[in-house]
Amino acid sequence: MLNALTIDVEEYFHPTEVQTAVAQSQWAALPSRVEGQLFQILKLLDARRTKATFFVLGWVAERHPRAIQKIVAAGHEIGCHSHTHQLVYSLTPEEFRRDTRRAVAAIEDACGVTPRVYRAPSYSITEKSMWALEILVEEGFVDDSSIYPIAHDRYGIPRSPRFAHVIETPAGPIRELPIATVKISNDWVAPIGGGGYLRLLPYRYTSAGIRRLNRDEKQPACIYFHPWEIDPDQPRLASGLIARMRTYTGVKGMIRKLDRLLTEFQFSTLSQVYGEAGRSAAVIAVGEGIDPGGGL
Repeated sequence: MLNALTIDVEEYFHPTEVQTAVAQSQWAALPSRVEGQLFQILKLLDARRTKATFFVLGWVAERHPRAIQKIVAAGHEIGCHSHTHQLVYSLTPEEFRRDTRRAVAAIEDACGVTPRVYRAPSYSITEKSMWALEILVEEGFVDDSSIYPIAHDRYGIPRSPRFAHVIETPAGPIRELPIATVKISNDWVAPIGGGGYLRLLPYRYTSAGIRRLNRDEKQPACIYFHPWEIDPDQPRLASGLIARMRTYTGVKGMIRKLDRLLTEFQFSTLSQVYGEAGRSAAVIAVGEGIDPGGGL
């Protein structure tokens, strides 16, 4: 089965865990590492003949337009990852709209592509920020991949549908493409979508989860990671034991895990895997009761 591979393009100082220790006013003075990381990722994807969806931070697009152009030239899909990587539920609706518009403009200026798929920083479209979906529709987005159907201390909507579905907002529909999970029991959904879960846990955890999702539920897996997760030489800026563990554990072996993943499974872009927006997807309304097994 063809699965979806997504990359959230941001610098090593953009993750939420790091922003508690590094102010936004300091970002421009920090050495950039994202271009080298992206070069390594593009080389790996080319070697494995794999296409992916890159969710680009507007802040990165403004400063590294040639890197974004290389992503497009290699035939990958471009999405939007906000402009300054602020948690959606920490913003007002107007602040969110301004941030989104600025990000789209930066991405358009960098590579000539208007992104139509969005992913919130740290999956921060939650039950208290569902209003963001209406704004995304008004701003021209047709797909979103921001709602993680798990329980987490910072993000997630545990009862959200696990598979692709269309959410009706007052401004119109938007298709939601959740990160991969497996249903362990009626009350327990486990994340297998990559990122920290791929870094922190044994490779067989992720691979077994993808196989179970593909084989038993006949569903594609949506996997994600960040460029900084393959960089063991990045400055260690996160402070606090938990933050440092979440951010840096497993970075040394991440590229090998990704290579193995691309060897054992087939991946492509969100558009290639899920097709045209809204096709064959269950429809729910914002605020409607949702079932943890729902979807296609």
